[in-house]
Amino acid sequence: MLNGFVKRLALCLCSALLVVSCGKQNKQAFYNTGVIYCSESNPVTFNPQLDTSSTTSDATSHQLYDRLLDFDPDSGRIVPSLASSWLVTNDGLTYAFQLRKDVAFHTTDYFTPTRNFNADDVIFSIDRWRLNSHSYHYVSGGRYPYFESLGLAQNIAAVERVNGYRVEITLKRRDSSFLANLATDFAVILSEEYATHLAEQGTPSKIDQLPIGTGPFKFDSYRKDHFIKYLRHYDYWRLAELQKSQQLASVNSPEFDEQLEEQQPQEAKPQHVEQLIFDITPKSSLRLAKLMTGECDATAFPAQTELEVIRTRDDLILAEKPGLNIGFWAFNTQRPPFDNPIVRRALAAAIDKNTLLEAVYFDSATRAKTLLPAASWAFQNDADDTAYNPVLARKLLADAGIEQGFTMTIWAMPVERAYNPNANKMAELIQRYLRDVGVEATIVSYDWATFRRHLLEGLHDSVLIGWSADNGDPDNFYRPLLSCDAIPSGTNRAMWCNEDYDRLLNEALQTDDIDERSAIYQQVNRLLYERLPLVPIAHAYRYQAYRQELEHMTINPFGGVRFGGVEKTL
Repeated sequence: MLNGFVKRLALCLCSALLVVSCGKQNKQAFYNTGVIYCSESNPVTFNPQLDTSSTTSDATSHQLYDRLLDFDPDSGRIVPSLASSWLVTNDGLTYAFQLRKDVAFHTTDYFTPTRNFNADDVIFSIDRWRLNSHSYHYVSGGRYPYFESLGLAQNIAAVERVNGYRVEITLKRRDSSFLANLATDFAVILSEEYATHLAEQGTPSKIDQLPIGTGPFKFDSYRKDHFIKYLRHYDYWRLAELQKSQQLASVNSPEFDEQLEEQQPQEAKPQHVEQLIFDITPKSSLRLAKLMTGECDATAFPAQTELEVIRTRDDLILAEKPGLNIGFWAFNTQRPPFDNPIVRRALAAAIDKNTLLEAVYFDSATRAKTLLPAASWAFQNDADDTAYNPVLARKLLADAGIEQGFTMTIWAMPVERAYNPNANKMAELIQRYLRDVGVEATIVSYDWATFRRHLLEGLHDSVLIGWSADNGDPDNFYRPLLSCDAIPSGTNRAMWCNEDYDRLLNEALQTDDIDERSAIYQQVNRLLYERLPLVPIAHAYRYQAYRQELEHMTINPFGGVRFGGVEKTL
């Protein structure tokens, strides 16, 4: 069966290659001037504070912006970024950040900054999402889903300017995940000067459409459904630090430059990327075709069926890492009869998760028992798990008063994600399982933006979706996905609110002791197993496919793709 599928895939690729080759001839100059990334969809906004989708994060977080803190992509440790250092008081309530100097904002056709990054930018960026009274809070809709899902604004007592390069943040309650949250894709730093300029011009919403940041690339242009173009930020602070270290090495060794020149092959020198282009290509087979022909240098979300094709080519590289993610089937617990835990358990017993993994993930994922993958320090290997039992499913449905022929919807997301590479196929399999226990399911899908809007409105009975963690802290799984605060933000797709669940999550943040936190999360796992607002299905590997001409291209396990520092051999 798989061989037949691969043959059909090869035929599709041949057709796609013909289309791509013809198109490439007309766009050669455009595609030879930098790095081209085949992305799968349009970003919702150019400010990741406003949206949690990976499409938006990929296009913005690490291309246009920086954060106070970052994650080391190899160790997962929190490292300095715009904050060069920080101190925490003994009670865990006050965080003092020393800010980096000589960090330049982007200079573009639409804005020229008169100063570098300082404390005012930090205060503006945080106060915008935490204070309803802030002049920019309701610009672009006033929704900050990631921060809302954590209830982070409610726990910050003050953000204060000590001096131009020192900021103090005071919390109301101890939060052992606070630093990790400041290192996520969504905690970007905006320009306060640019915001003031736009307010004076009467166009404040442009801050999220025509972005200004401190990141390695600056925004140039965007054509929906076609491309996003970025230009190199020549004053990027990380590049300046690298140049300083190289100059120091040159001073210490007069022969440094000459030796470096001799070591470097003349015909294939790595080049700094002058521009970055996101080529918006929704169809996975077409993205792969563009990668194979060189029209794209890297691609988003290669389909599971395409991985072997990529592995067989000498000119392509397939990087992979265990993913900090979870794919799941969530029930809308605010719609009867899905508000009944007995009905939810019946539906969970009706499906065979092992078959779903084999048919959809092709050995590129592990079965999920809880929300946490094995890479998490709080992973519980002996956690309870649902099992395939159609007899039990029929009995529980009857006990709940659900008659044969009951109808429901399964919403299948229209985009490919590592945590669910083919939601429609999974929905079809679940549809068959449900039919076997007397439930008729209709599969629903829309374009991505409409799909997410209707989910927020609660129009679904159930949905196949998932979550990629933004940091390694367990709270980054439990709280955004199922806390009460995460319902209005839109990340709680089960729309489930449980006081005991929220209480346990809050208790876990009151200590830095990993053993104590792990014990609390085991109670959380038991509660979720008993109530089943969602069915955990899979933890998937993350893949990044790119051409061998790219250097320093790595998988970021904690969020969006990063092109800062990537070089291309021309």
